[in-house]
Amino acid sequence: MTDAPATPPRAPGPAVAPRLIATDLDGTLLHDDKTVSDRTIAALAAAERAGIEVFFVTGRPARWMGPVSDHVHGHGLAICANGAAVVDLHRGGRIVEVNPLERTAALQVVDALRNAAPGTSFAVERTSGIHYEPQYPPLLLDPTACVAPAEKLLAEDFVAPLDGTDGGAPDFPDQPVIKLLAHHPELEPDAFLALARKAAGDLASFTRSSPTALLEISGSGVSKAGTLAHCCAERGITPDEVVAFGDMPNDIEMLTWAGTSYAMANAHPEVLAATTHRTASNNDDGVAIVIEEILQEHGRRP
Repeated sequence: MTDAPATPPRAPGPAVAPRLIATDLDGTLLHDDKTVSDRTIAALAAAERAGIEVFFVTGRPARWMGPVSDHVHGHGLAICANGAAVVDLHRGGRIVEVNPLERTAALQVVDALRNAAPGTSFAVERTSGIHYEPQYPPLLLDPTACVAPAEKLLAEDFVAPLDGTDGGAPDFPDQPVIKLLAHHPELEPDAFLALARKAAGDLASFTRSSPTALLEISGSGVSKAGTLAHCCAERGITPDEVVAFGDMPNDIEMLTWAGTSYAMANAHPEVLAATTHRTASNNDDGVAIVIEEILQEHGRRP
């Protein structure tokens, strides 16, 4: 008779009772079809009932928060665009705080990447929506967007059309840049990120969350971690009272800042290396599994 293989020990959860859960969305909380499972919805609601705040911390812009807007309770806030915007989901996705990428720095980044990686095309994410170059790949294009060279989209006199989908524009009438996107049709994604950081890392913050060679570029020092830390400080919450979840390089700073962090089973190798805890994949409700365990371990029943 052969002994059954031993079950690997589960890493211990947070030693301190958590006060805030910070979770990425795509590849983390959401299934691959971009839905939130019933189990996850129940776990999020149970955490809020137990007095644990839940923050969605994502690279998505405010206008893409529809799938989860009903599942933030209490405060109603989410951190979008990799920390460049704080959004009130209880007010239709209105941007209440912005950490912009300065126009002059964005133009310098465009010039540096055109030289370092010929063939790069750009999109400009403003508080009012996205605008892009003619060569930019047709991913999720906005029919109200302006299509023009990046230099024109970043010009001082550029005025974007208001499409009414992003409630943030009235609060920020100058429509600041919250993210620059750079796509390369041939480079390997991690190689493109390394090349861009070498060429222009002193001008802005570079990261990625797409499986393709698509970089997300924010103002210097702007990250999920920085904006999350600010929101936590406002609430008197310390890093050791935060549990964070993520799967891609744009989550790494947040995961290393939080007192307890979990990499999804489907996470990028750098995320796996940056965290000490693991959970199931996004499609297997890995975030919900950990929330349920936290509520049991700390005497908070769903």
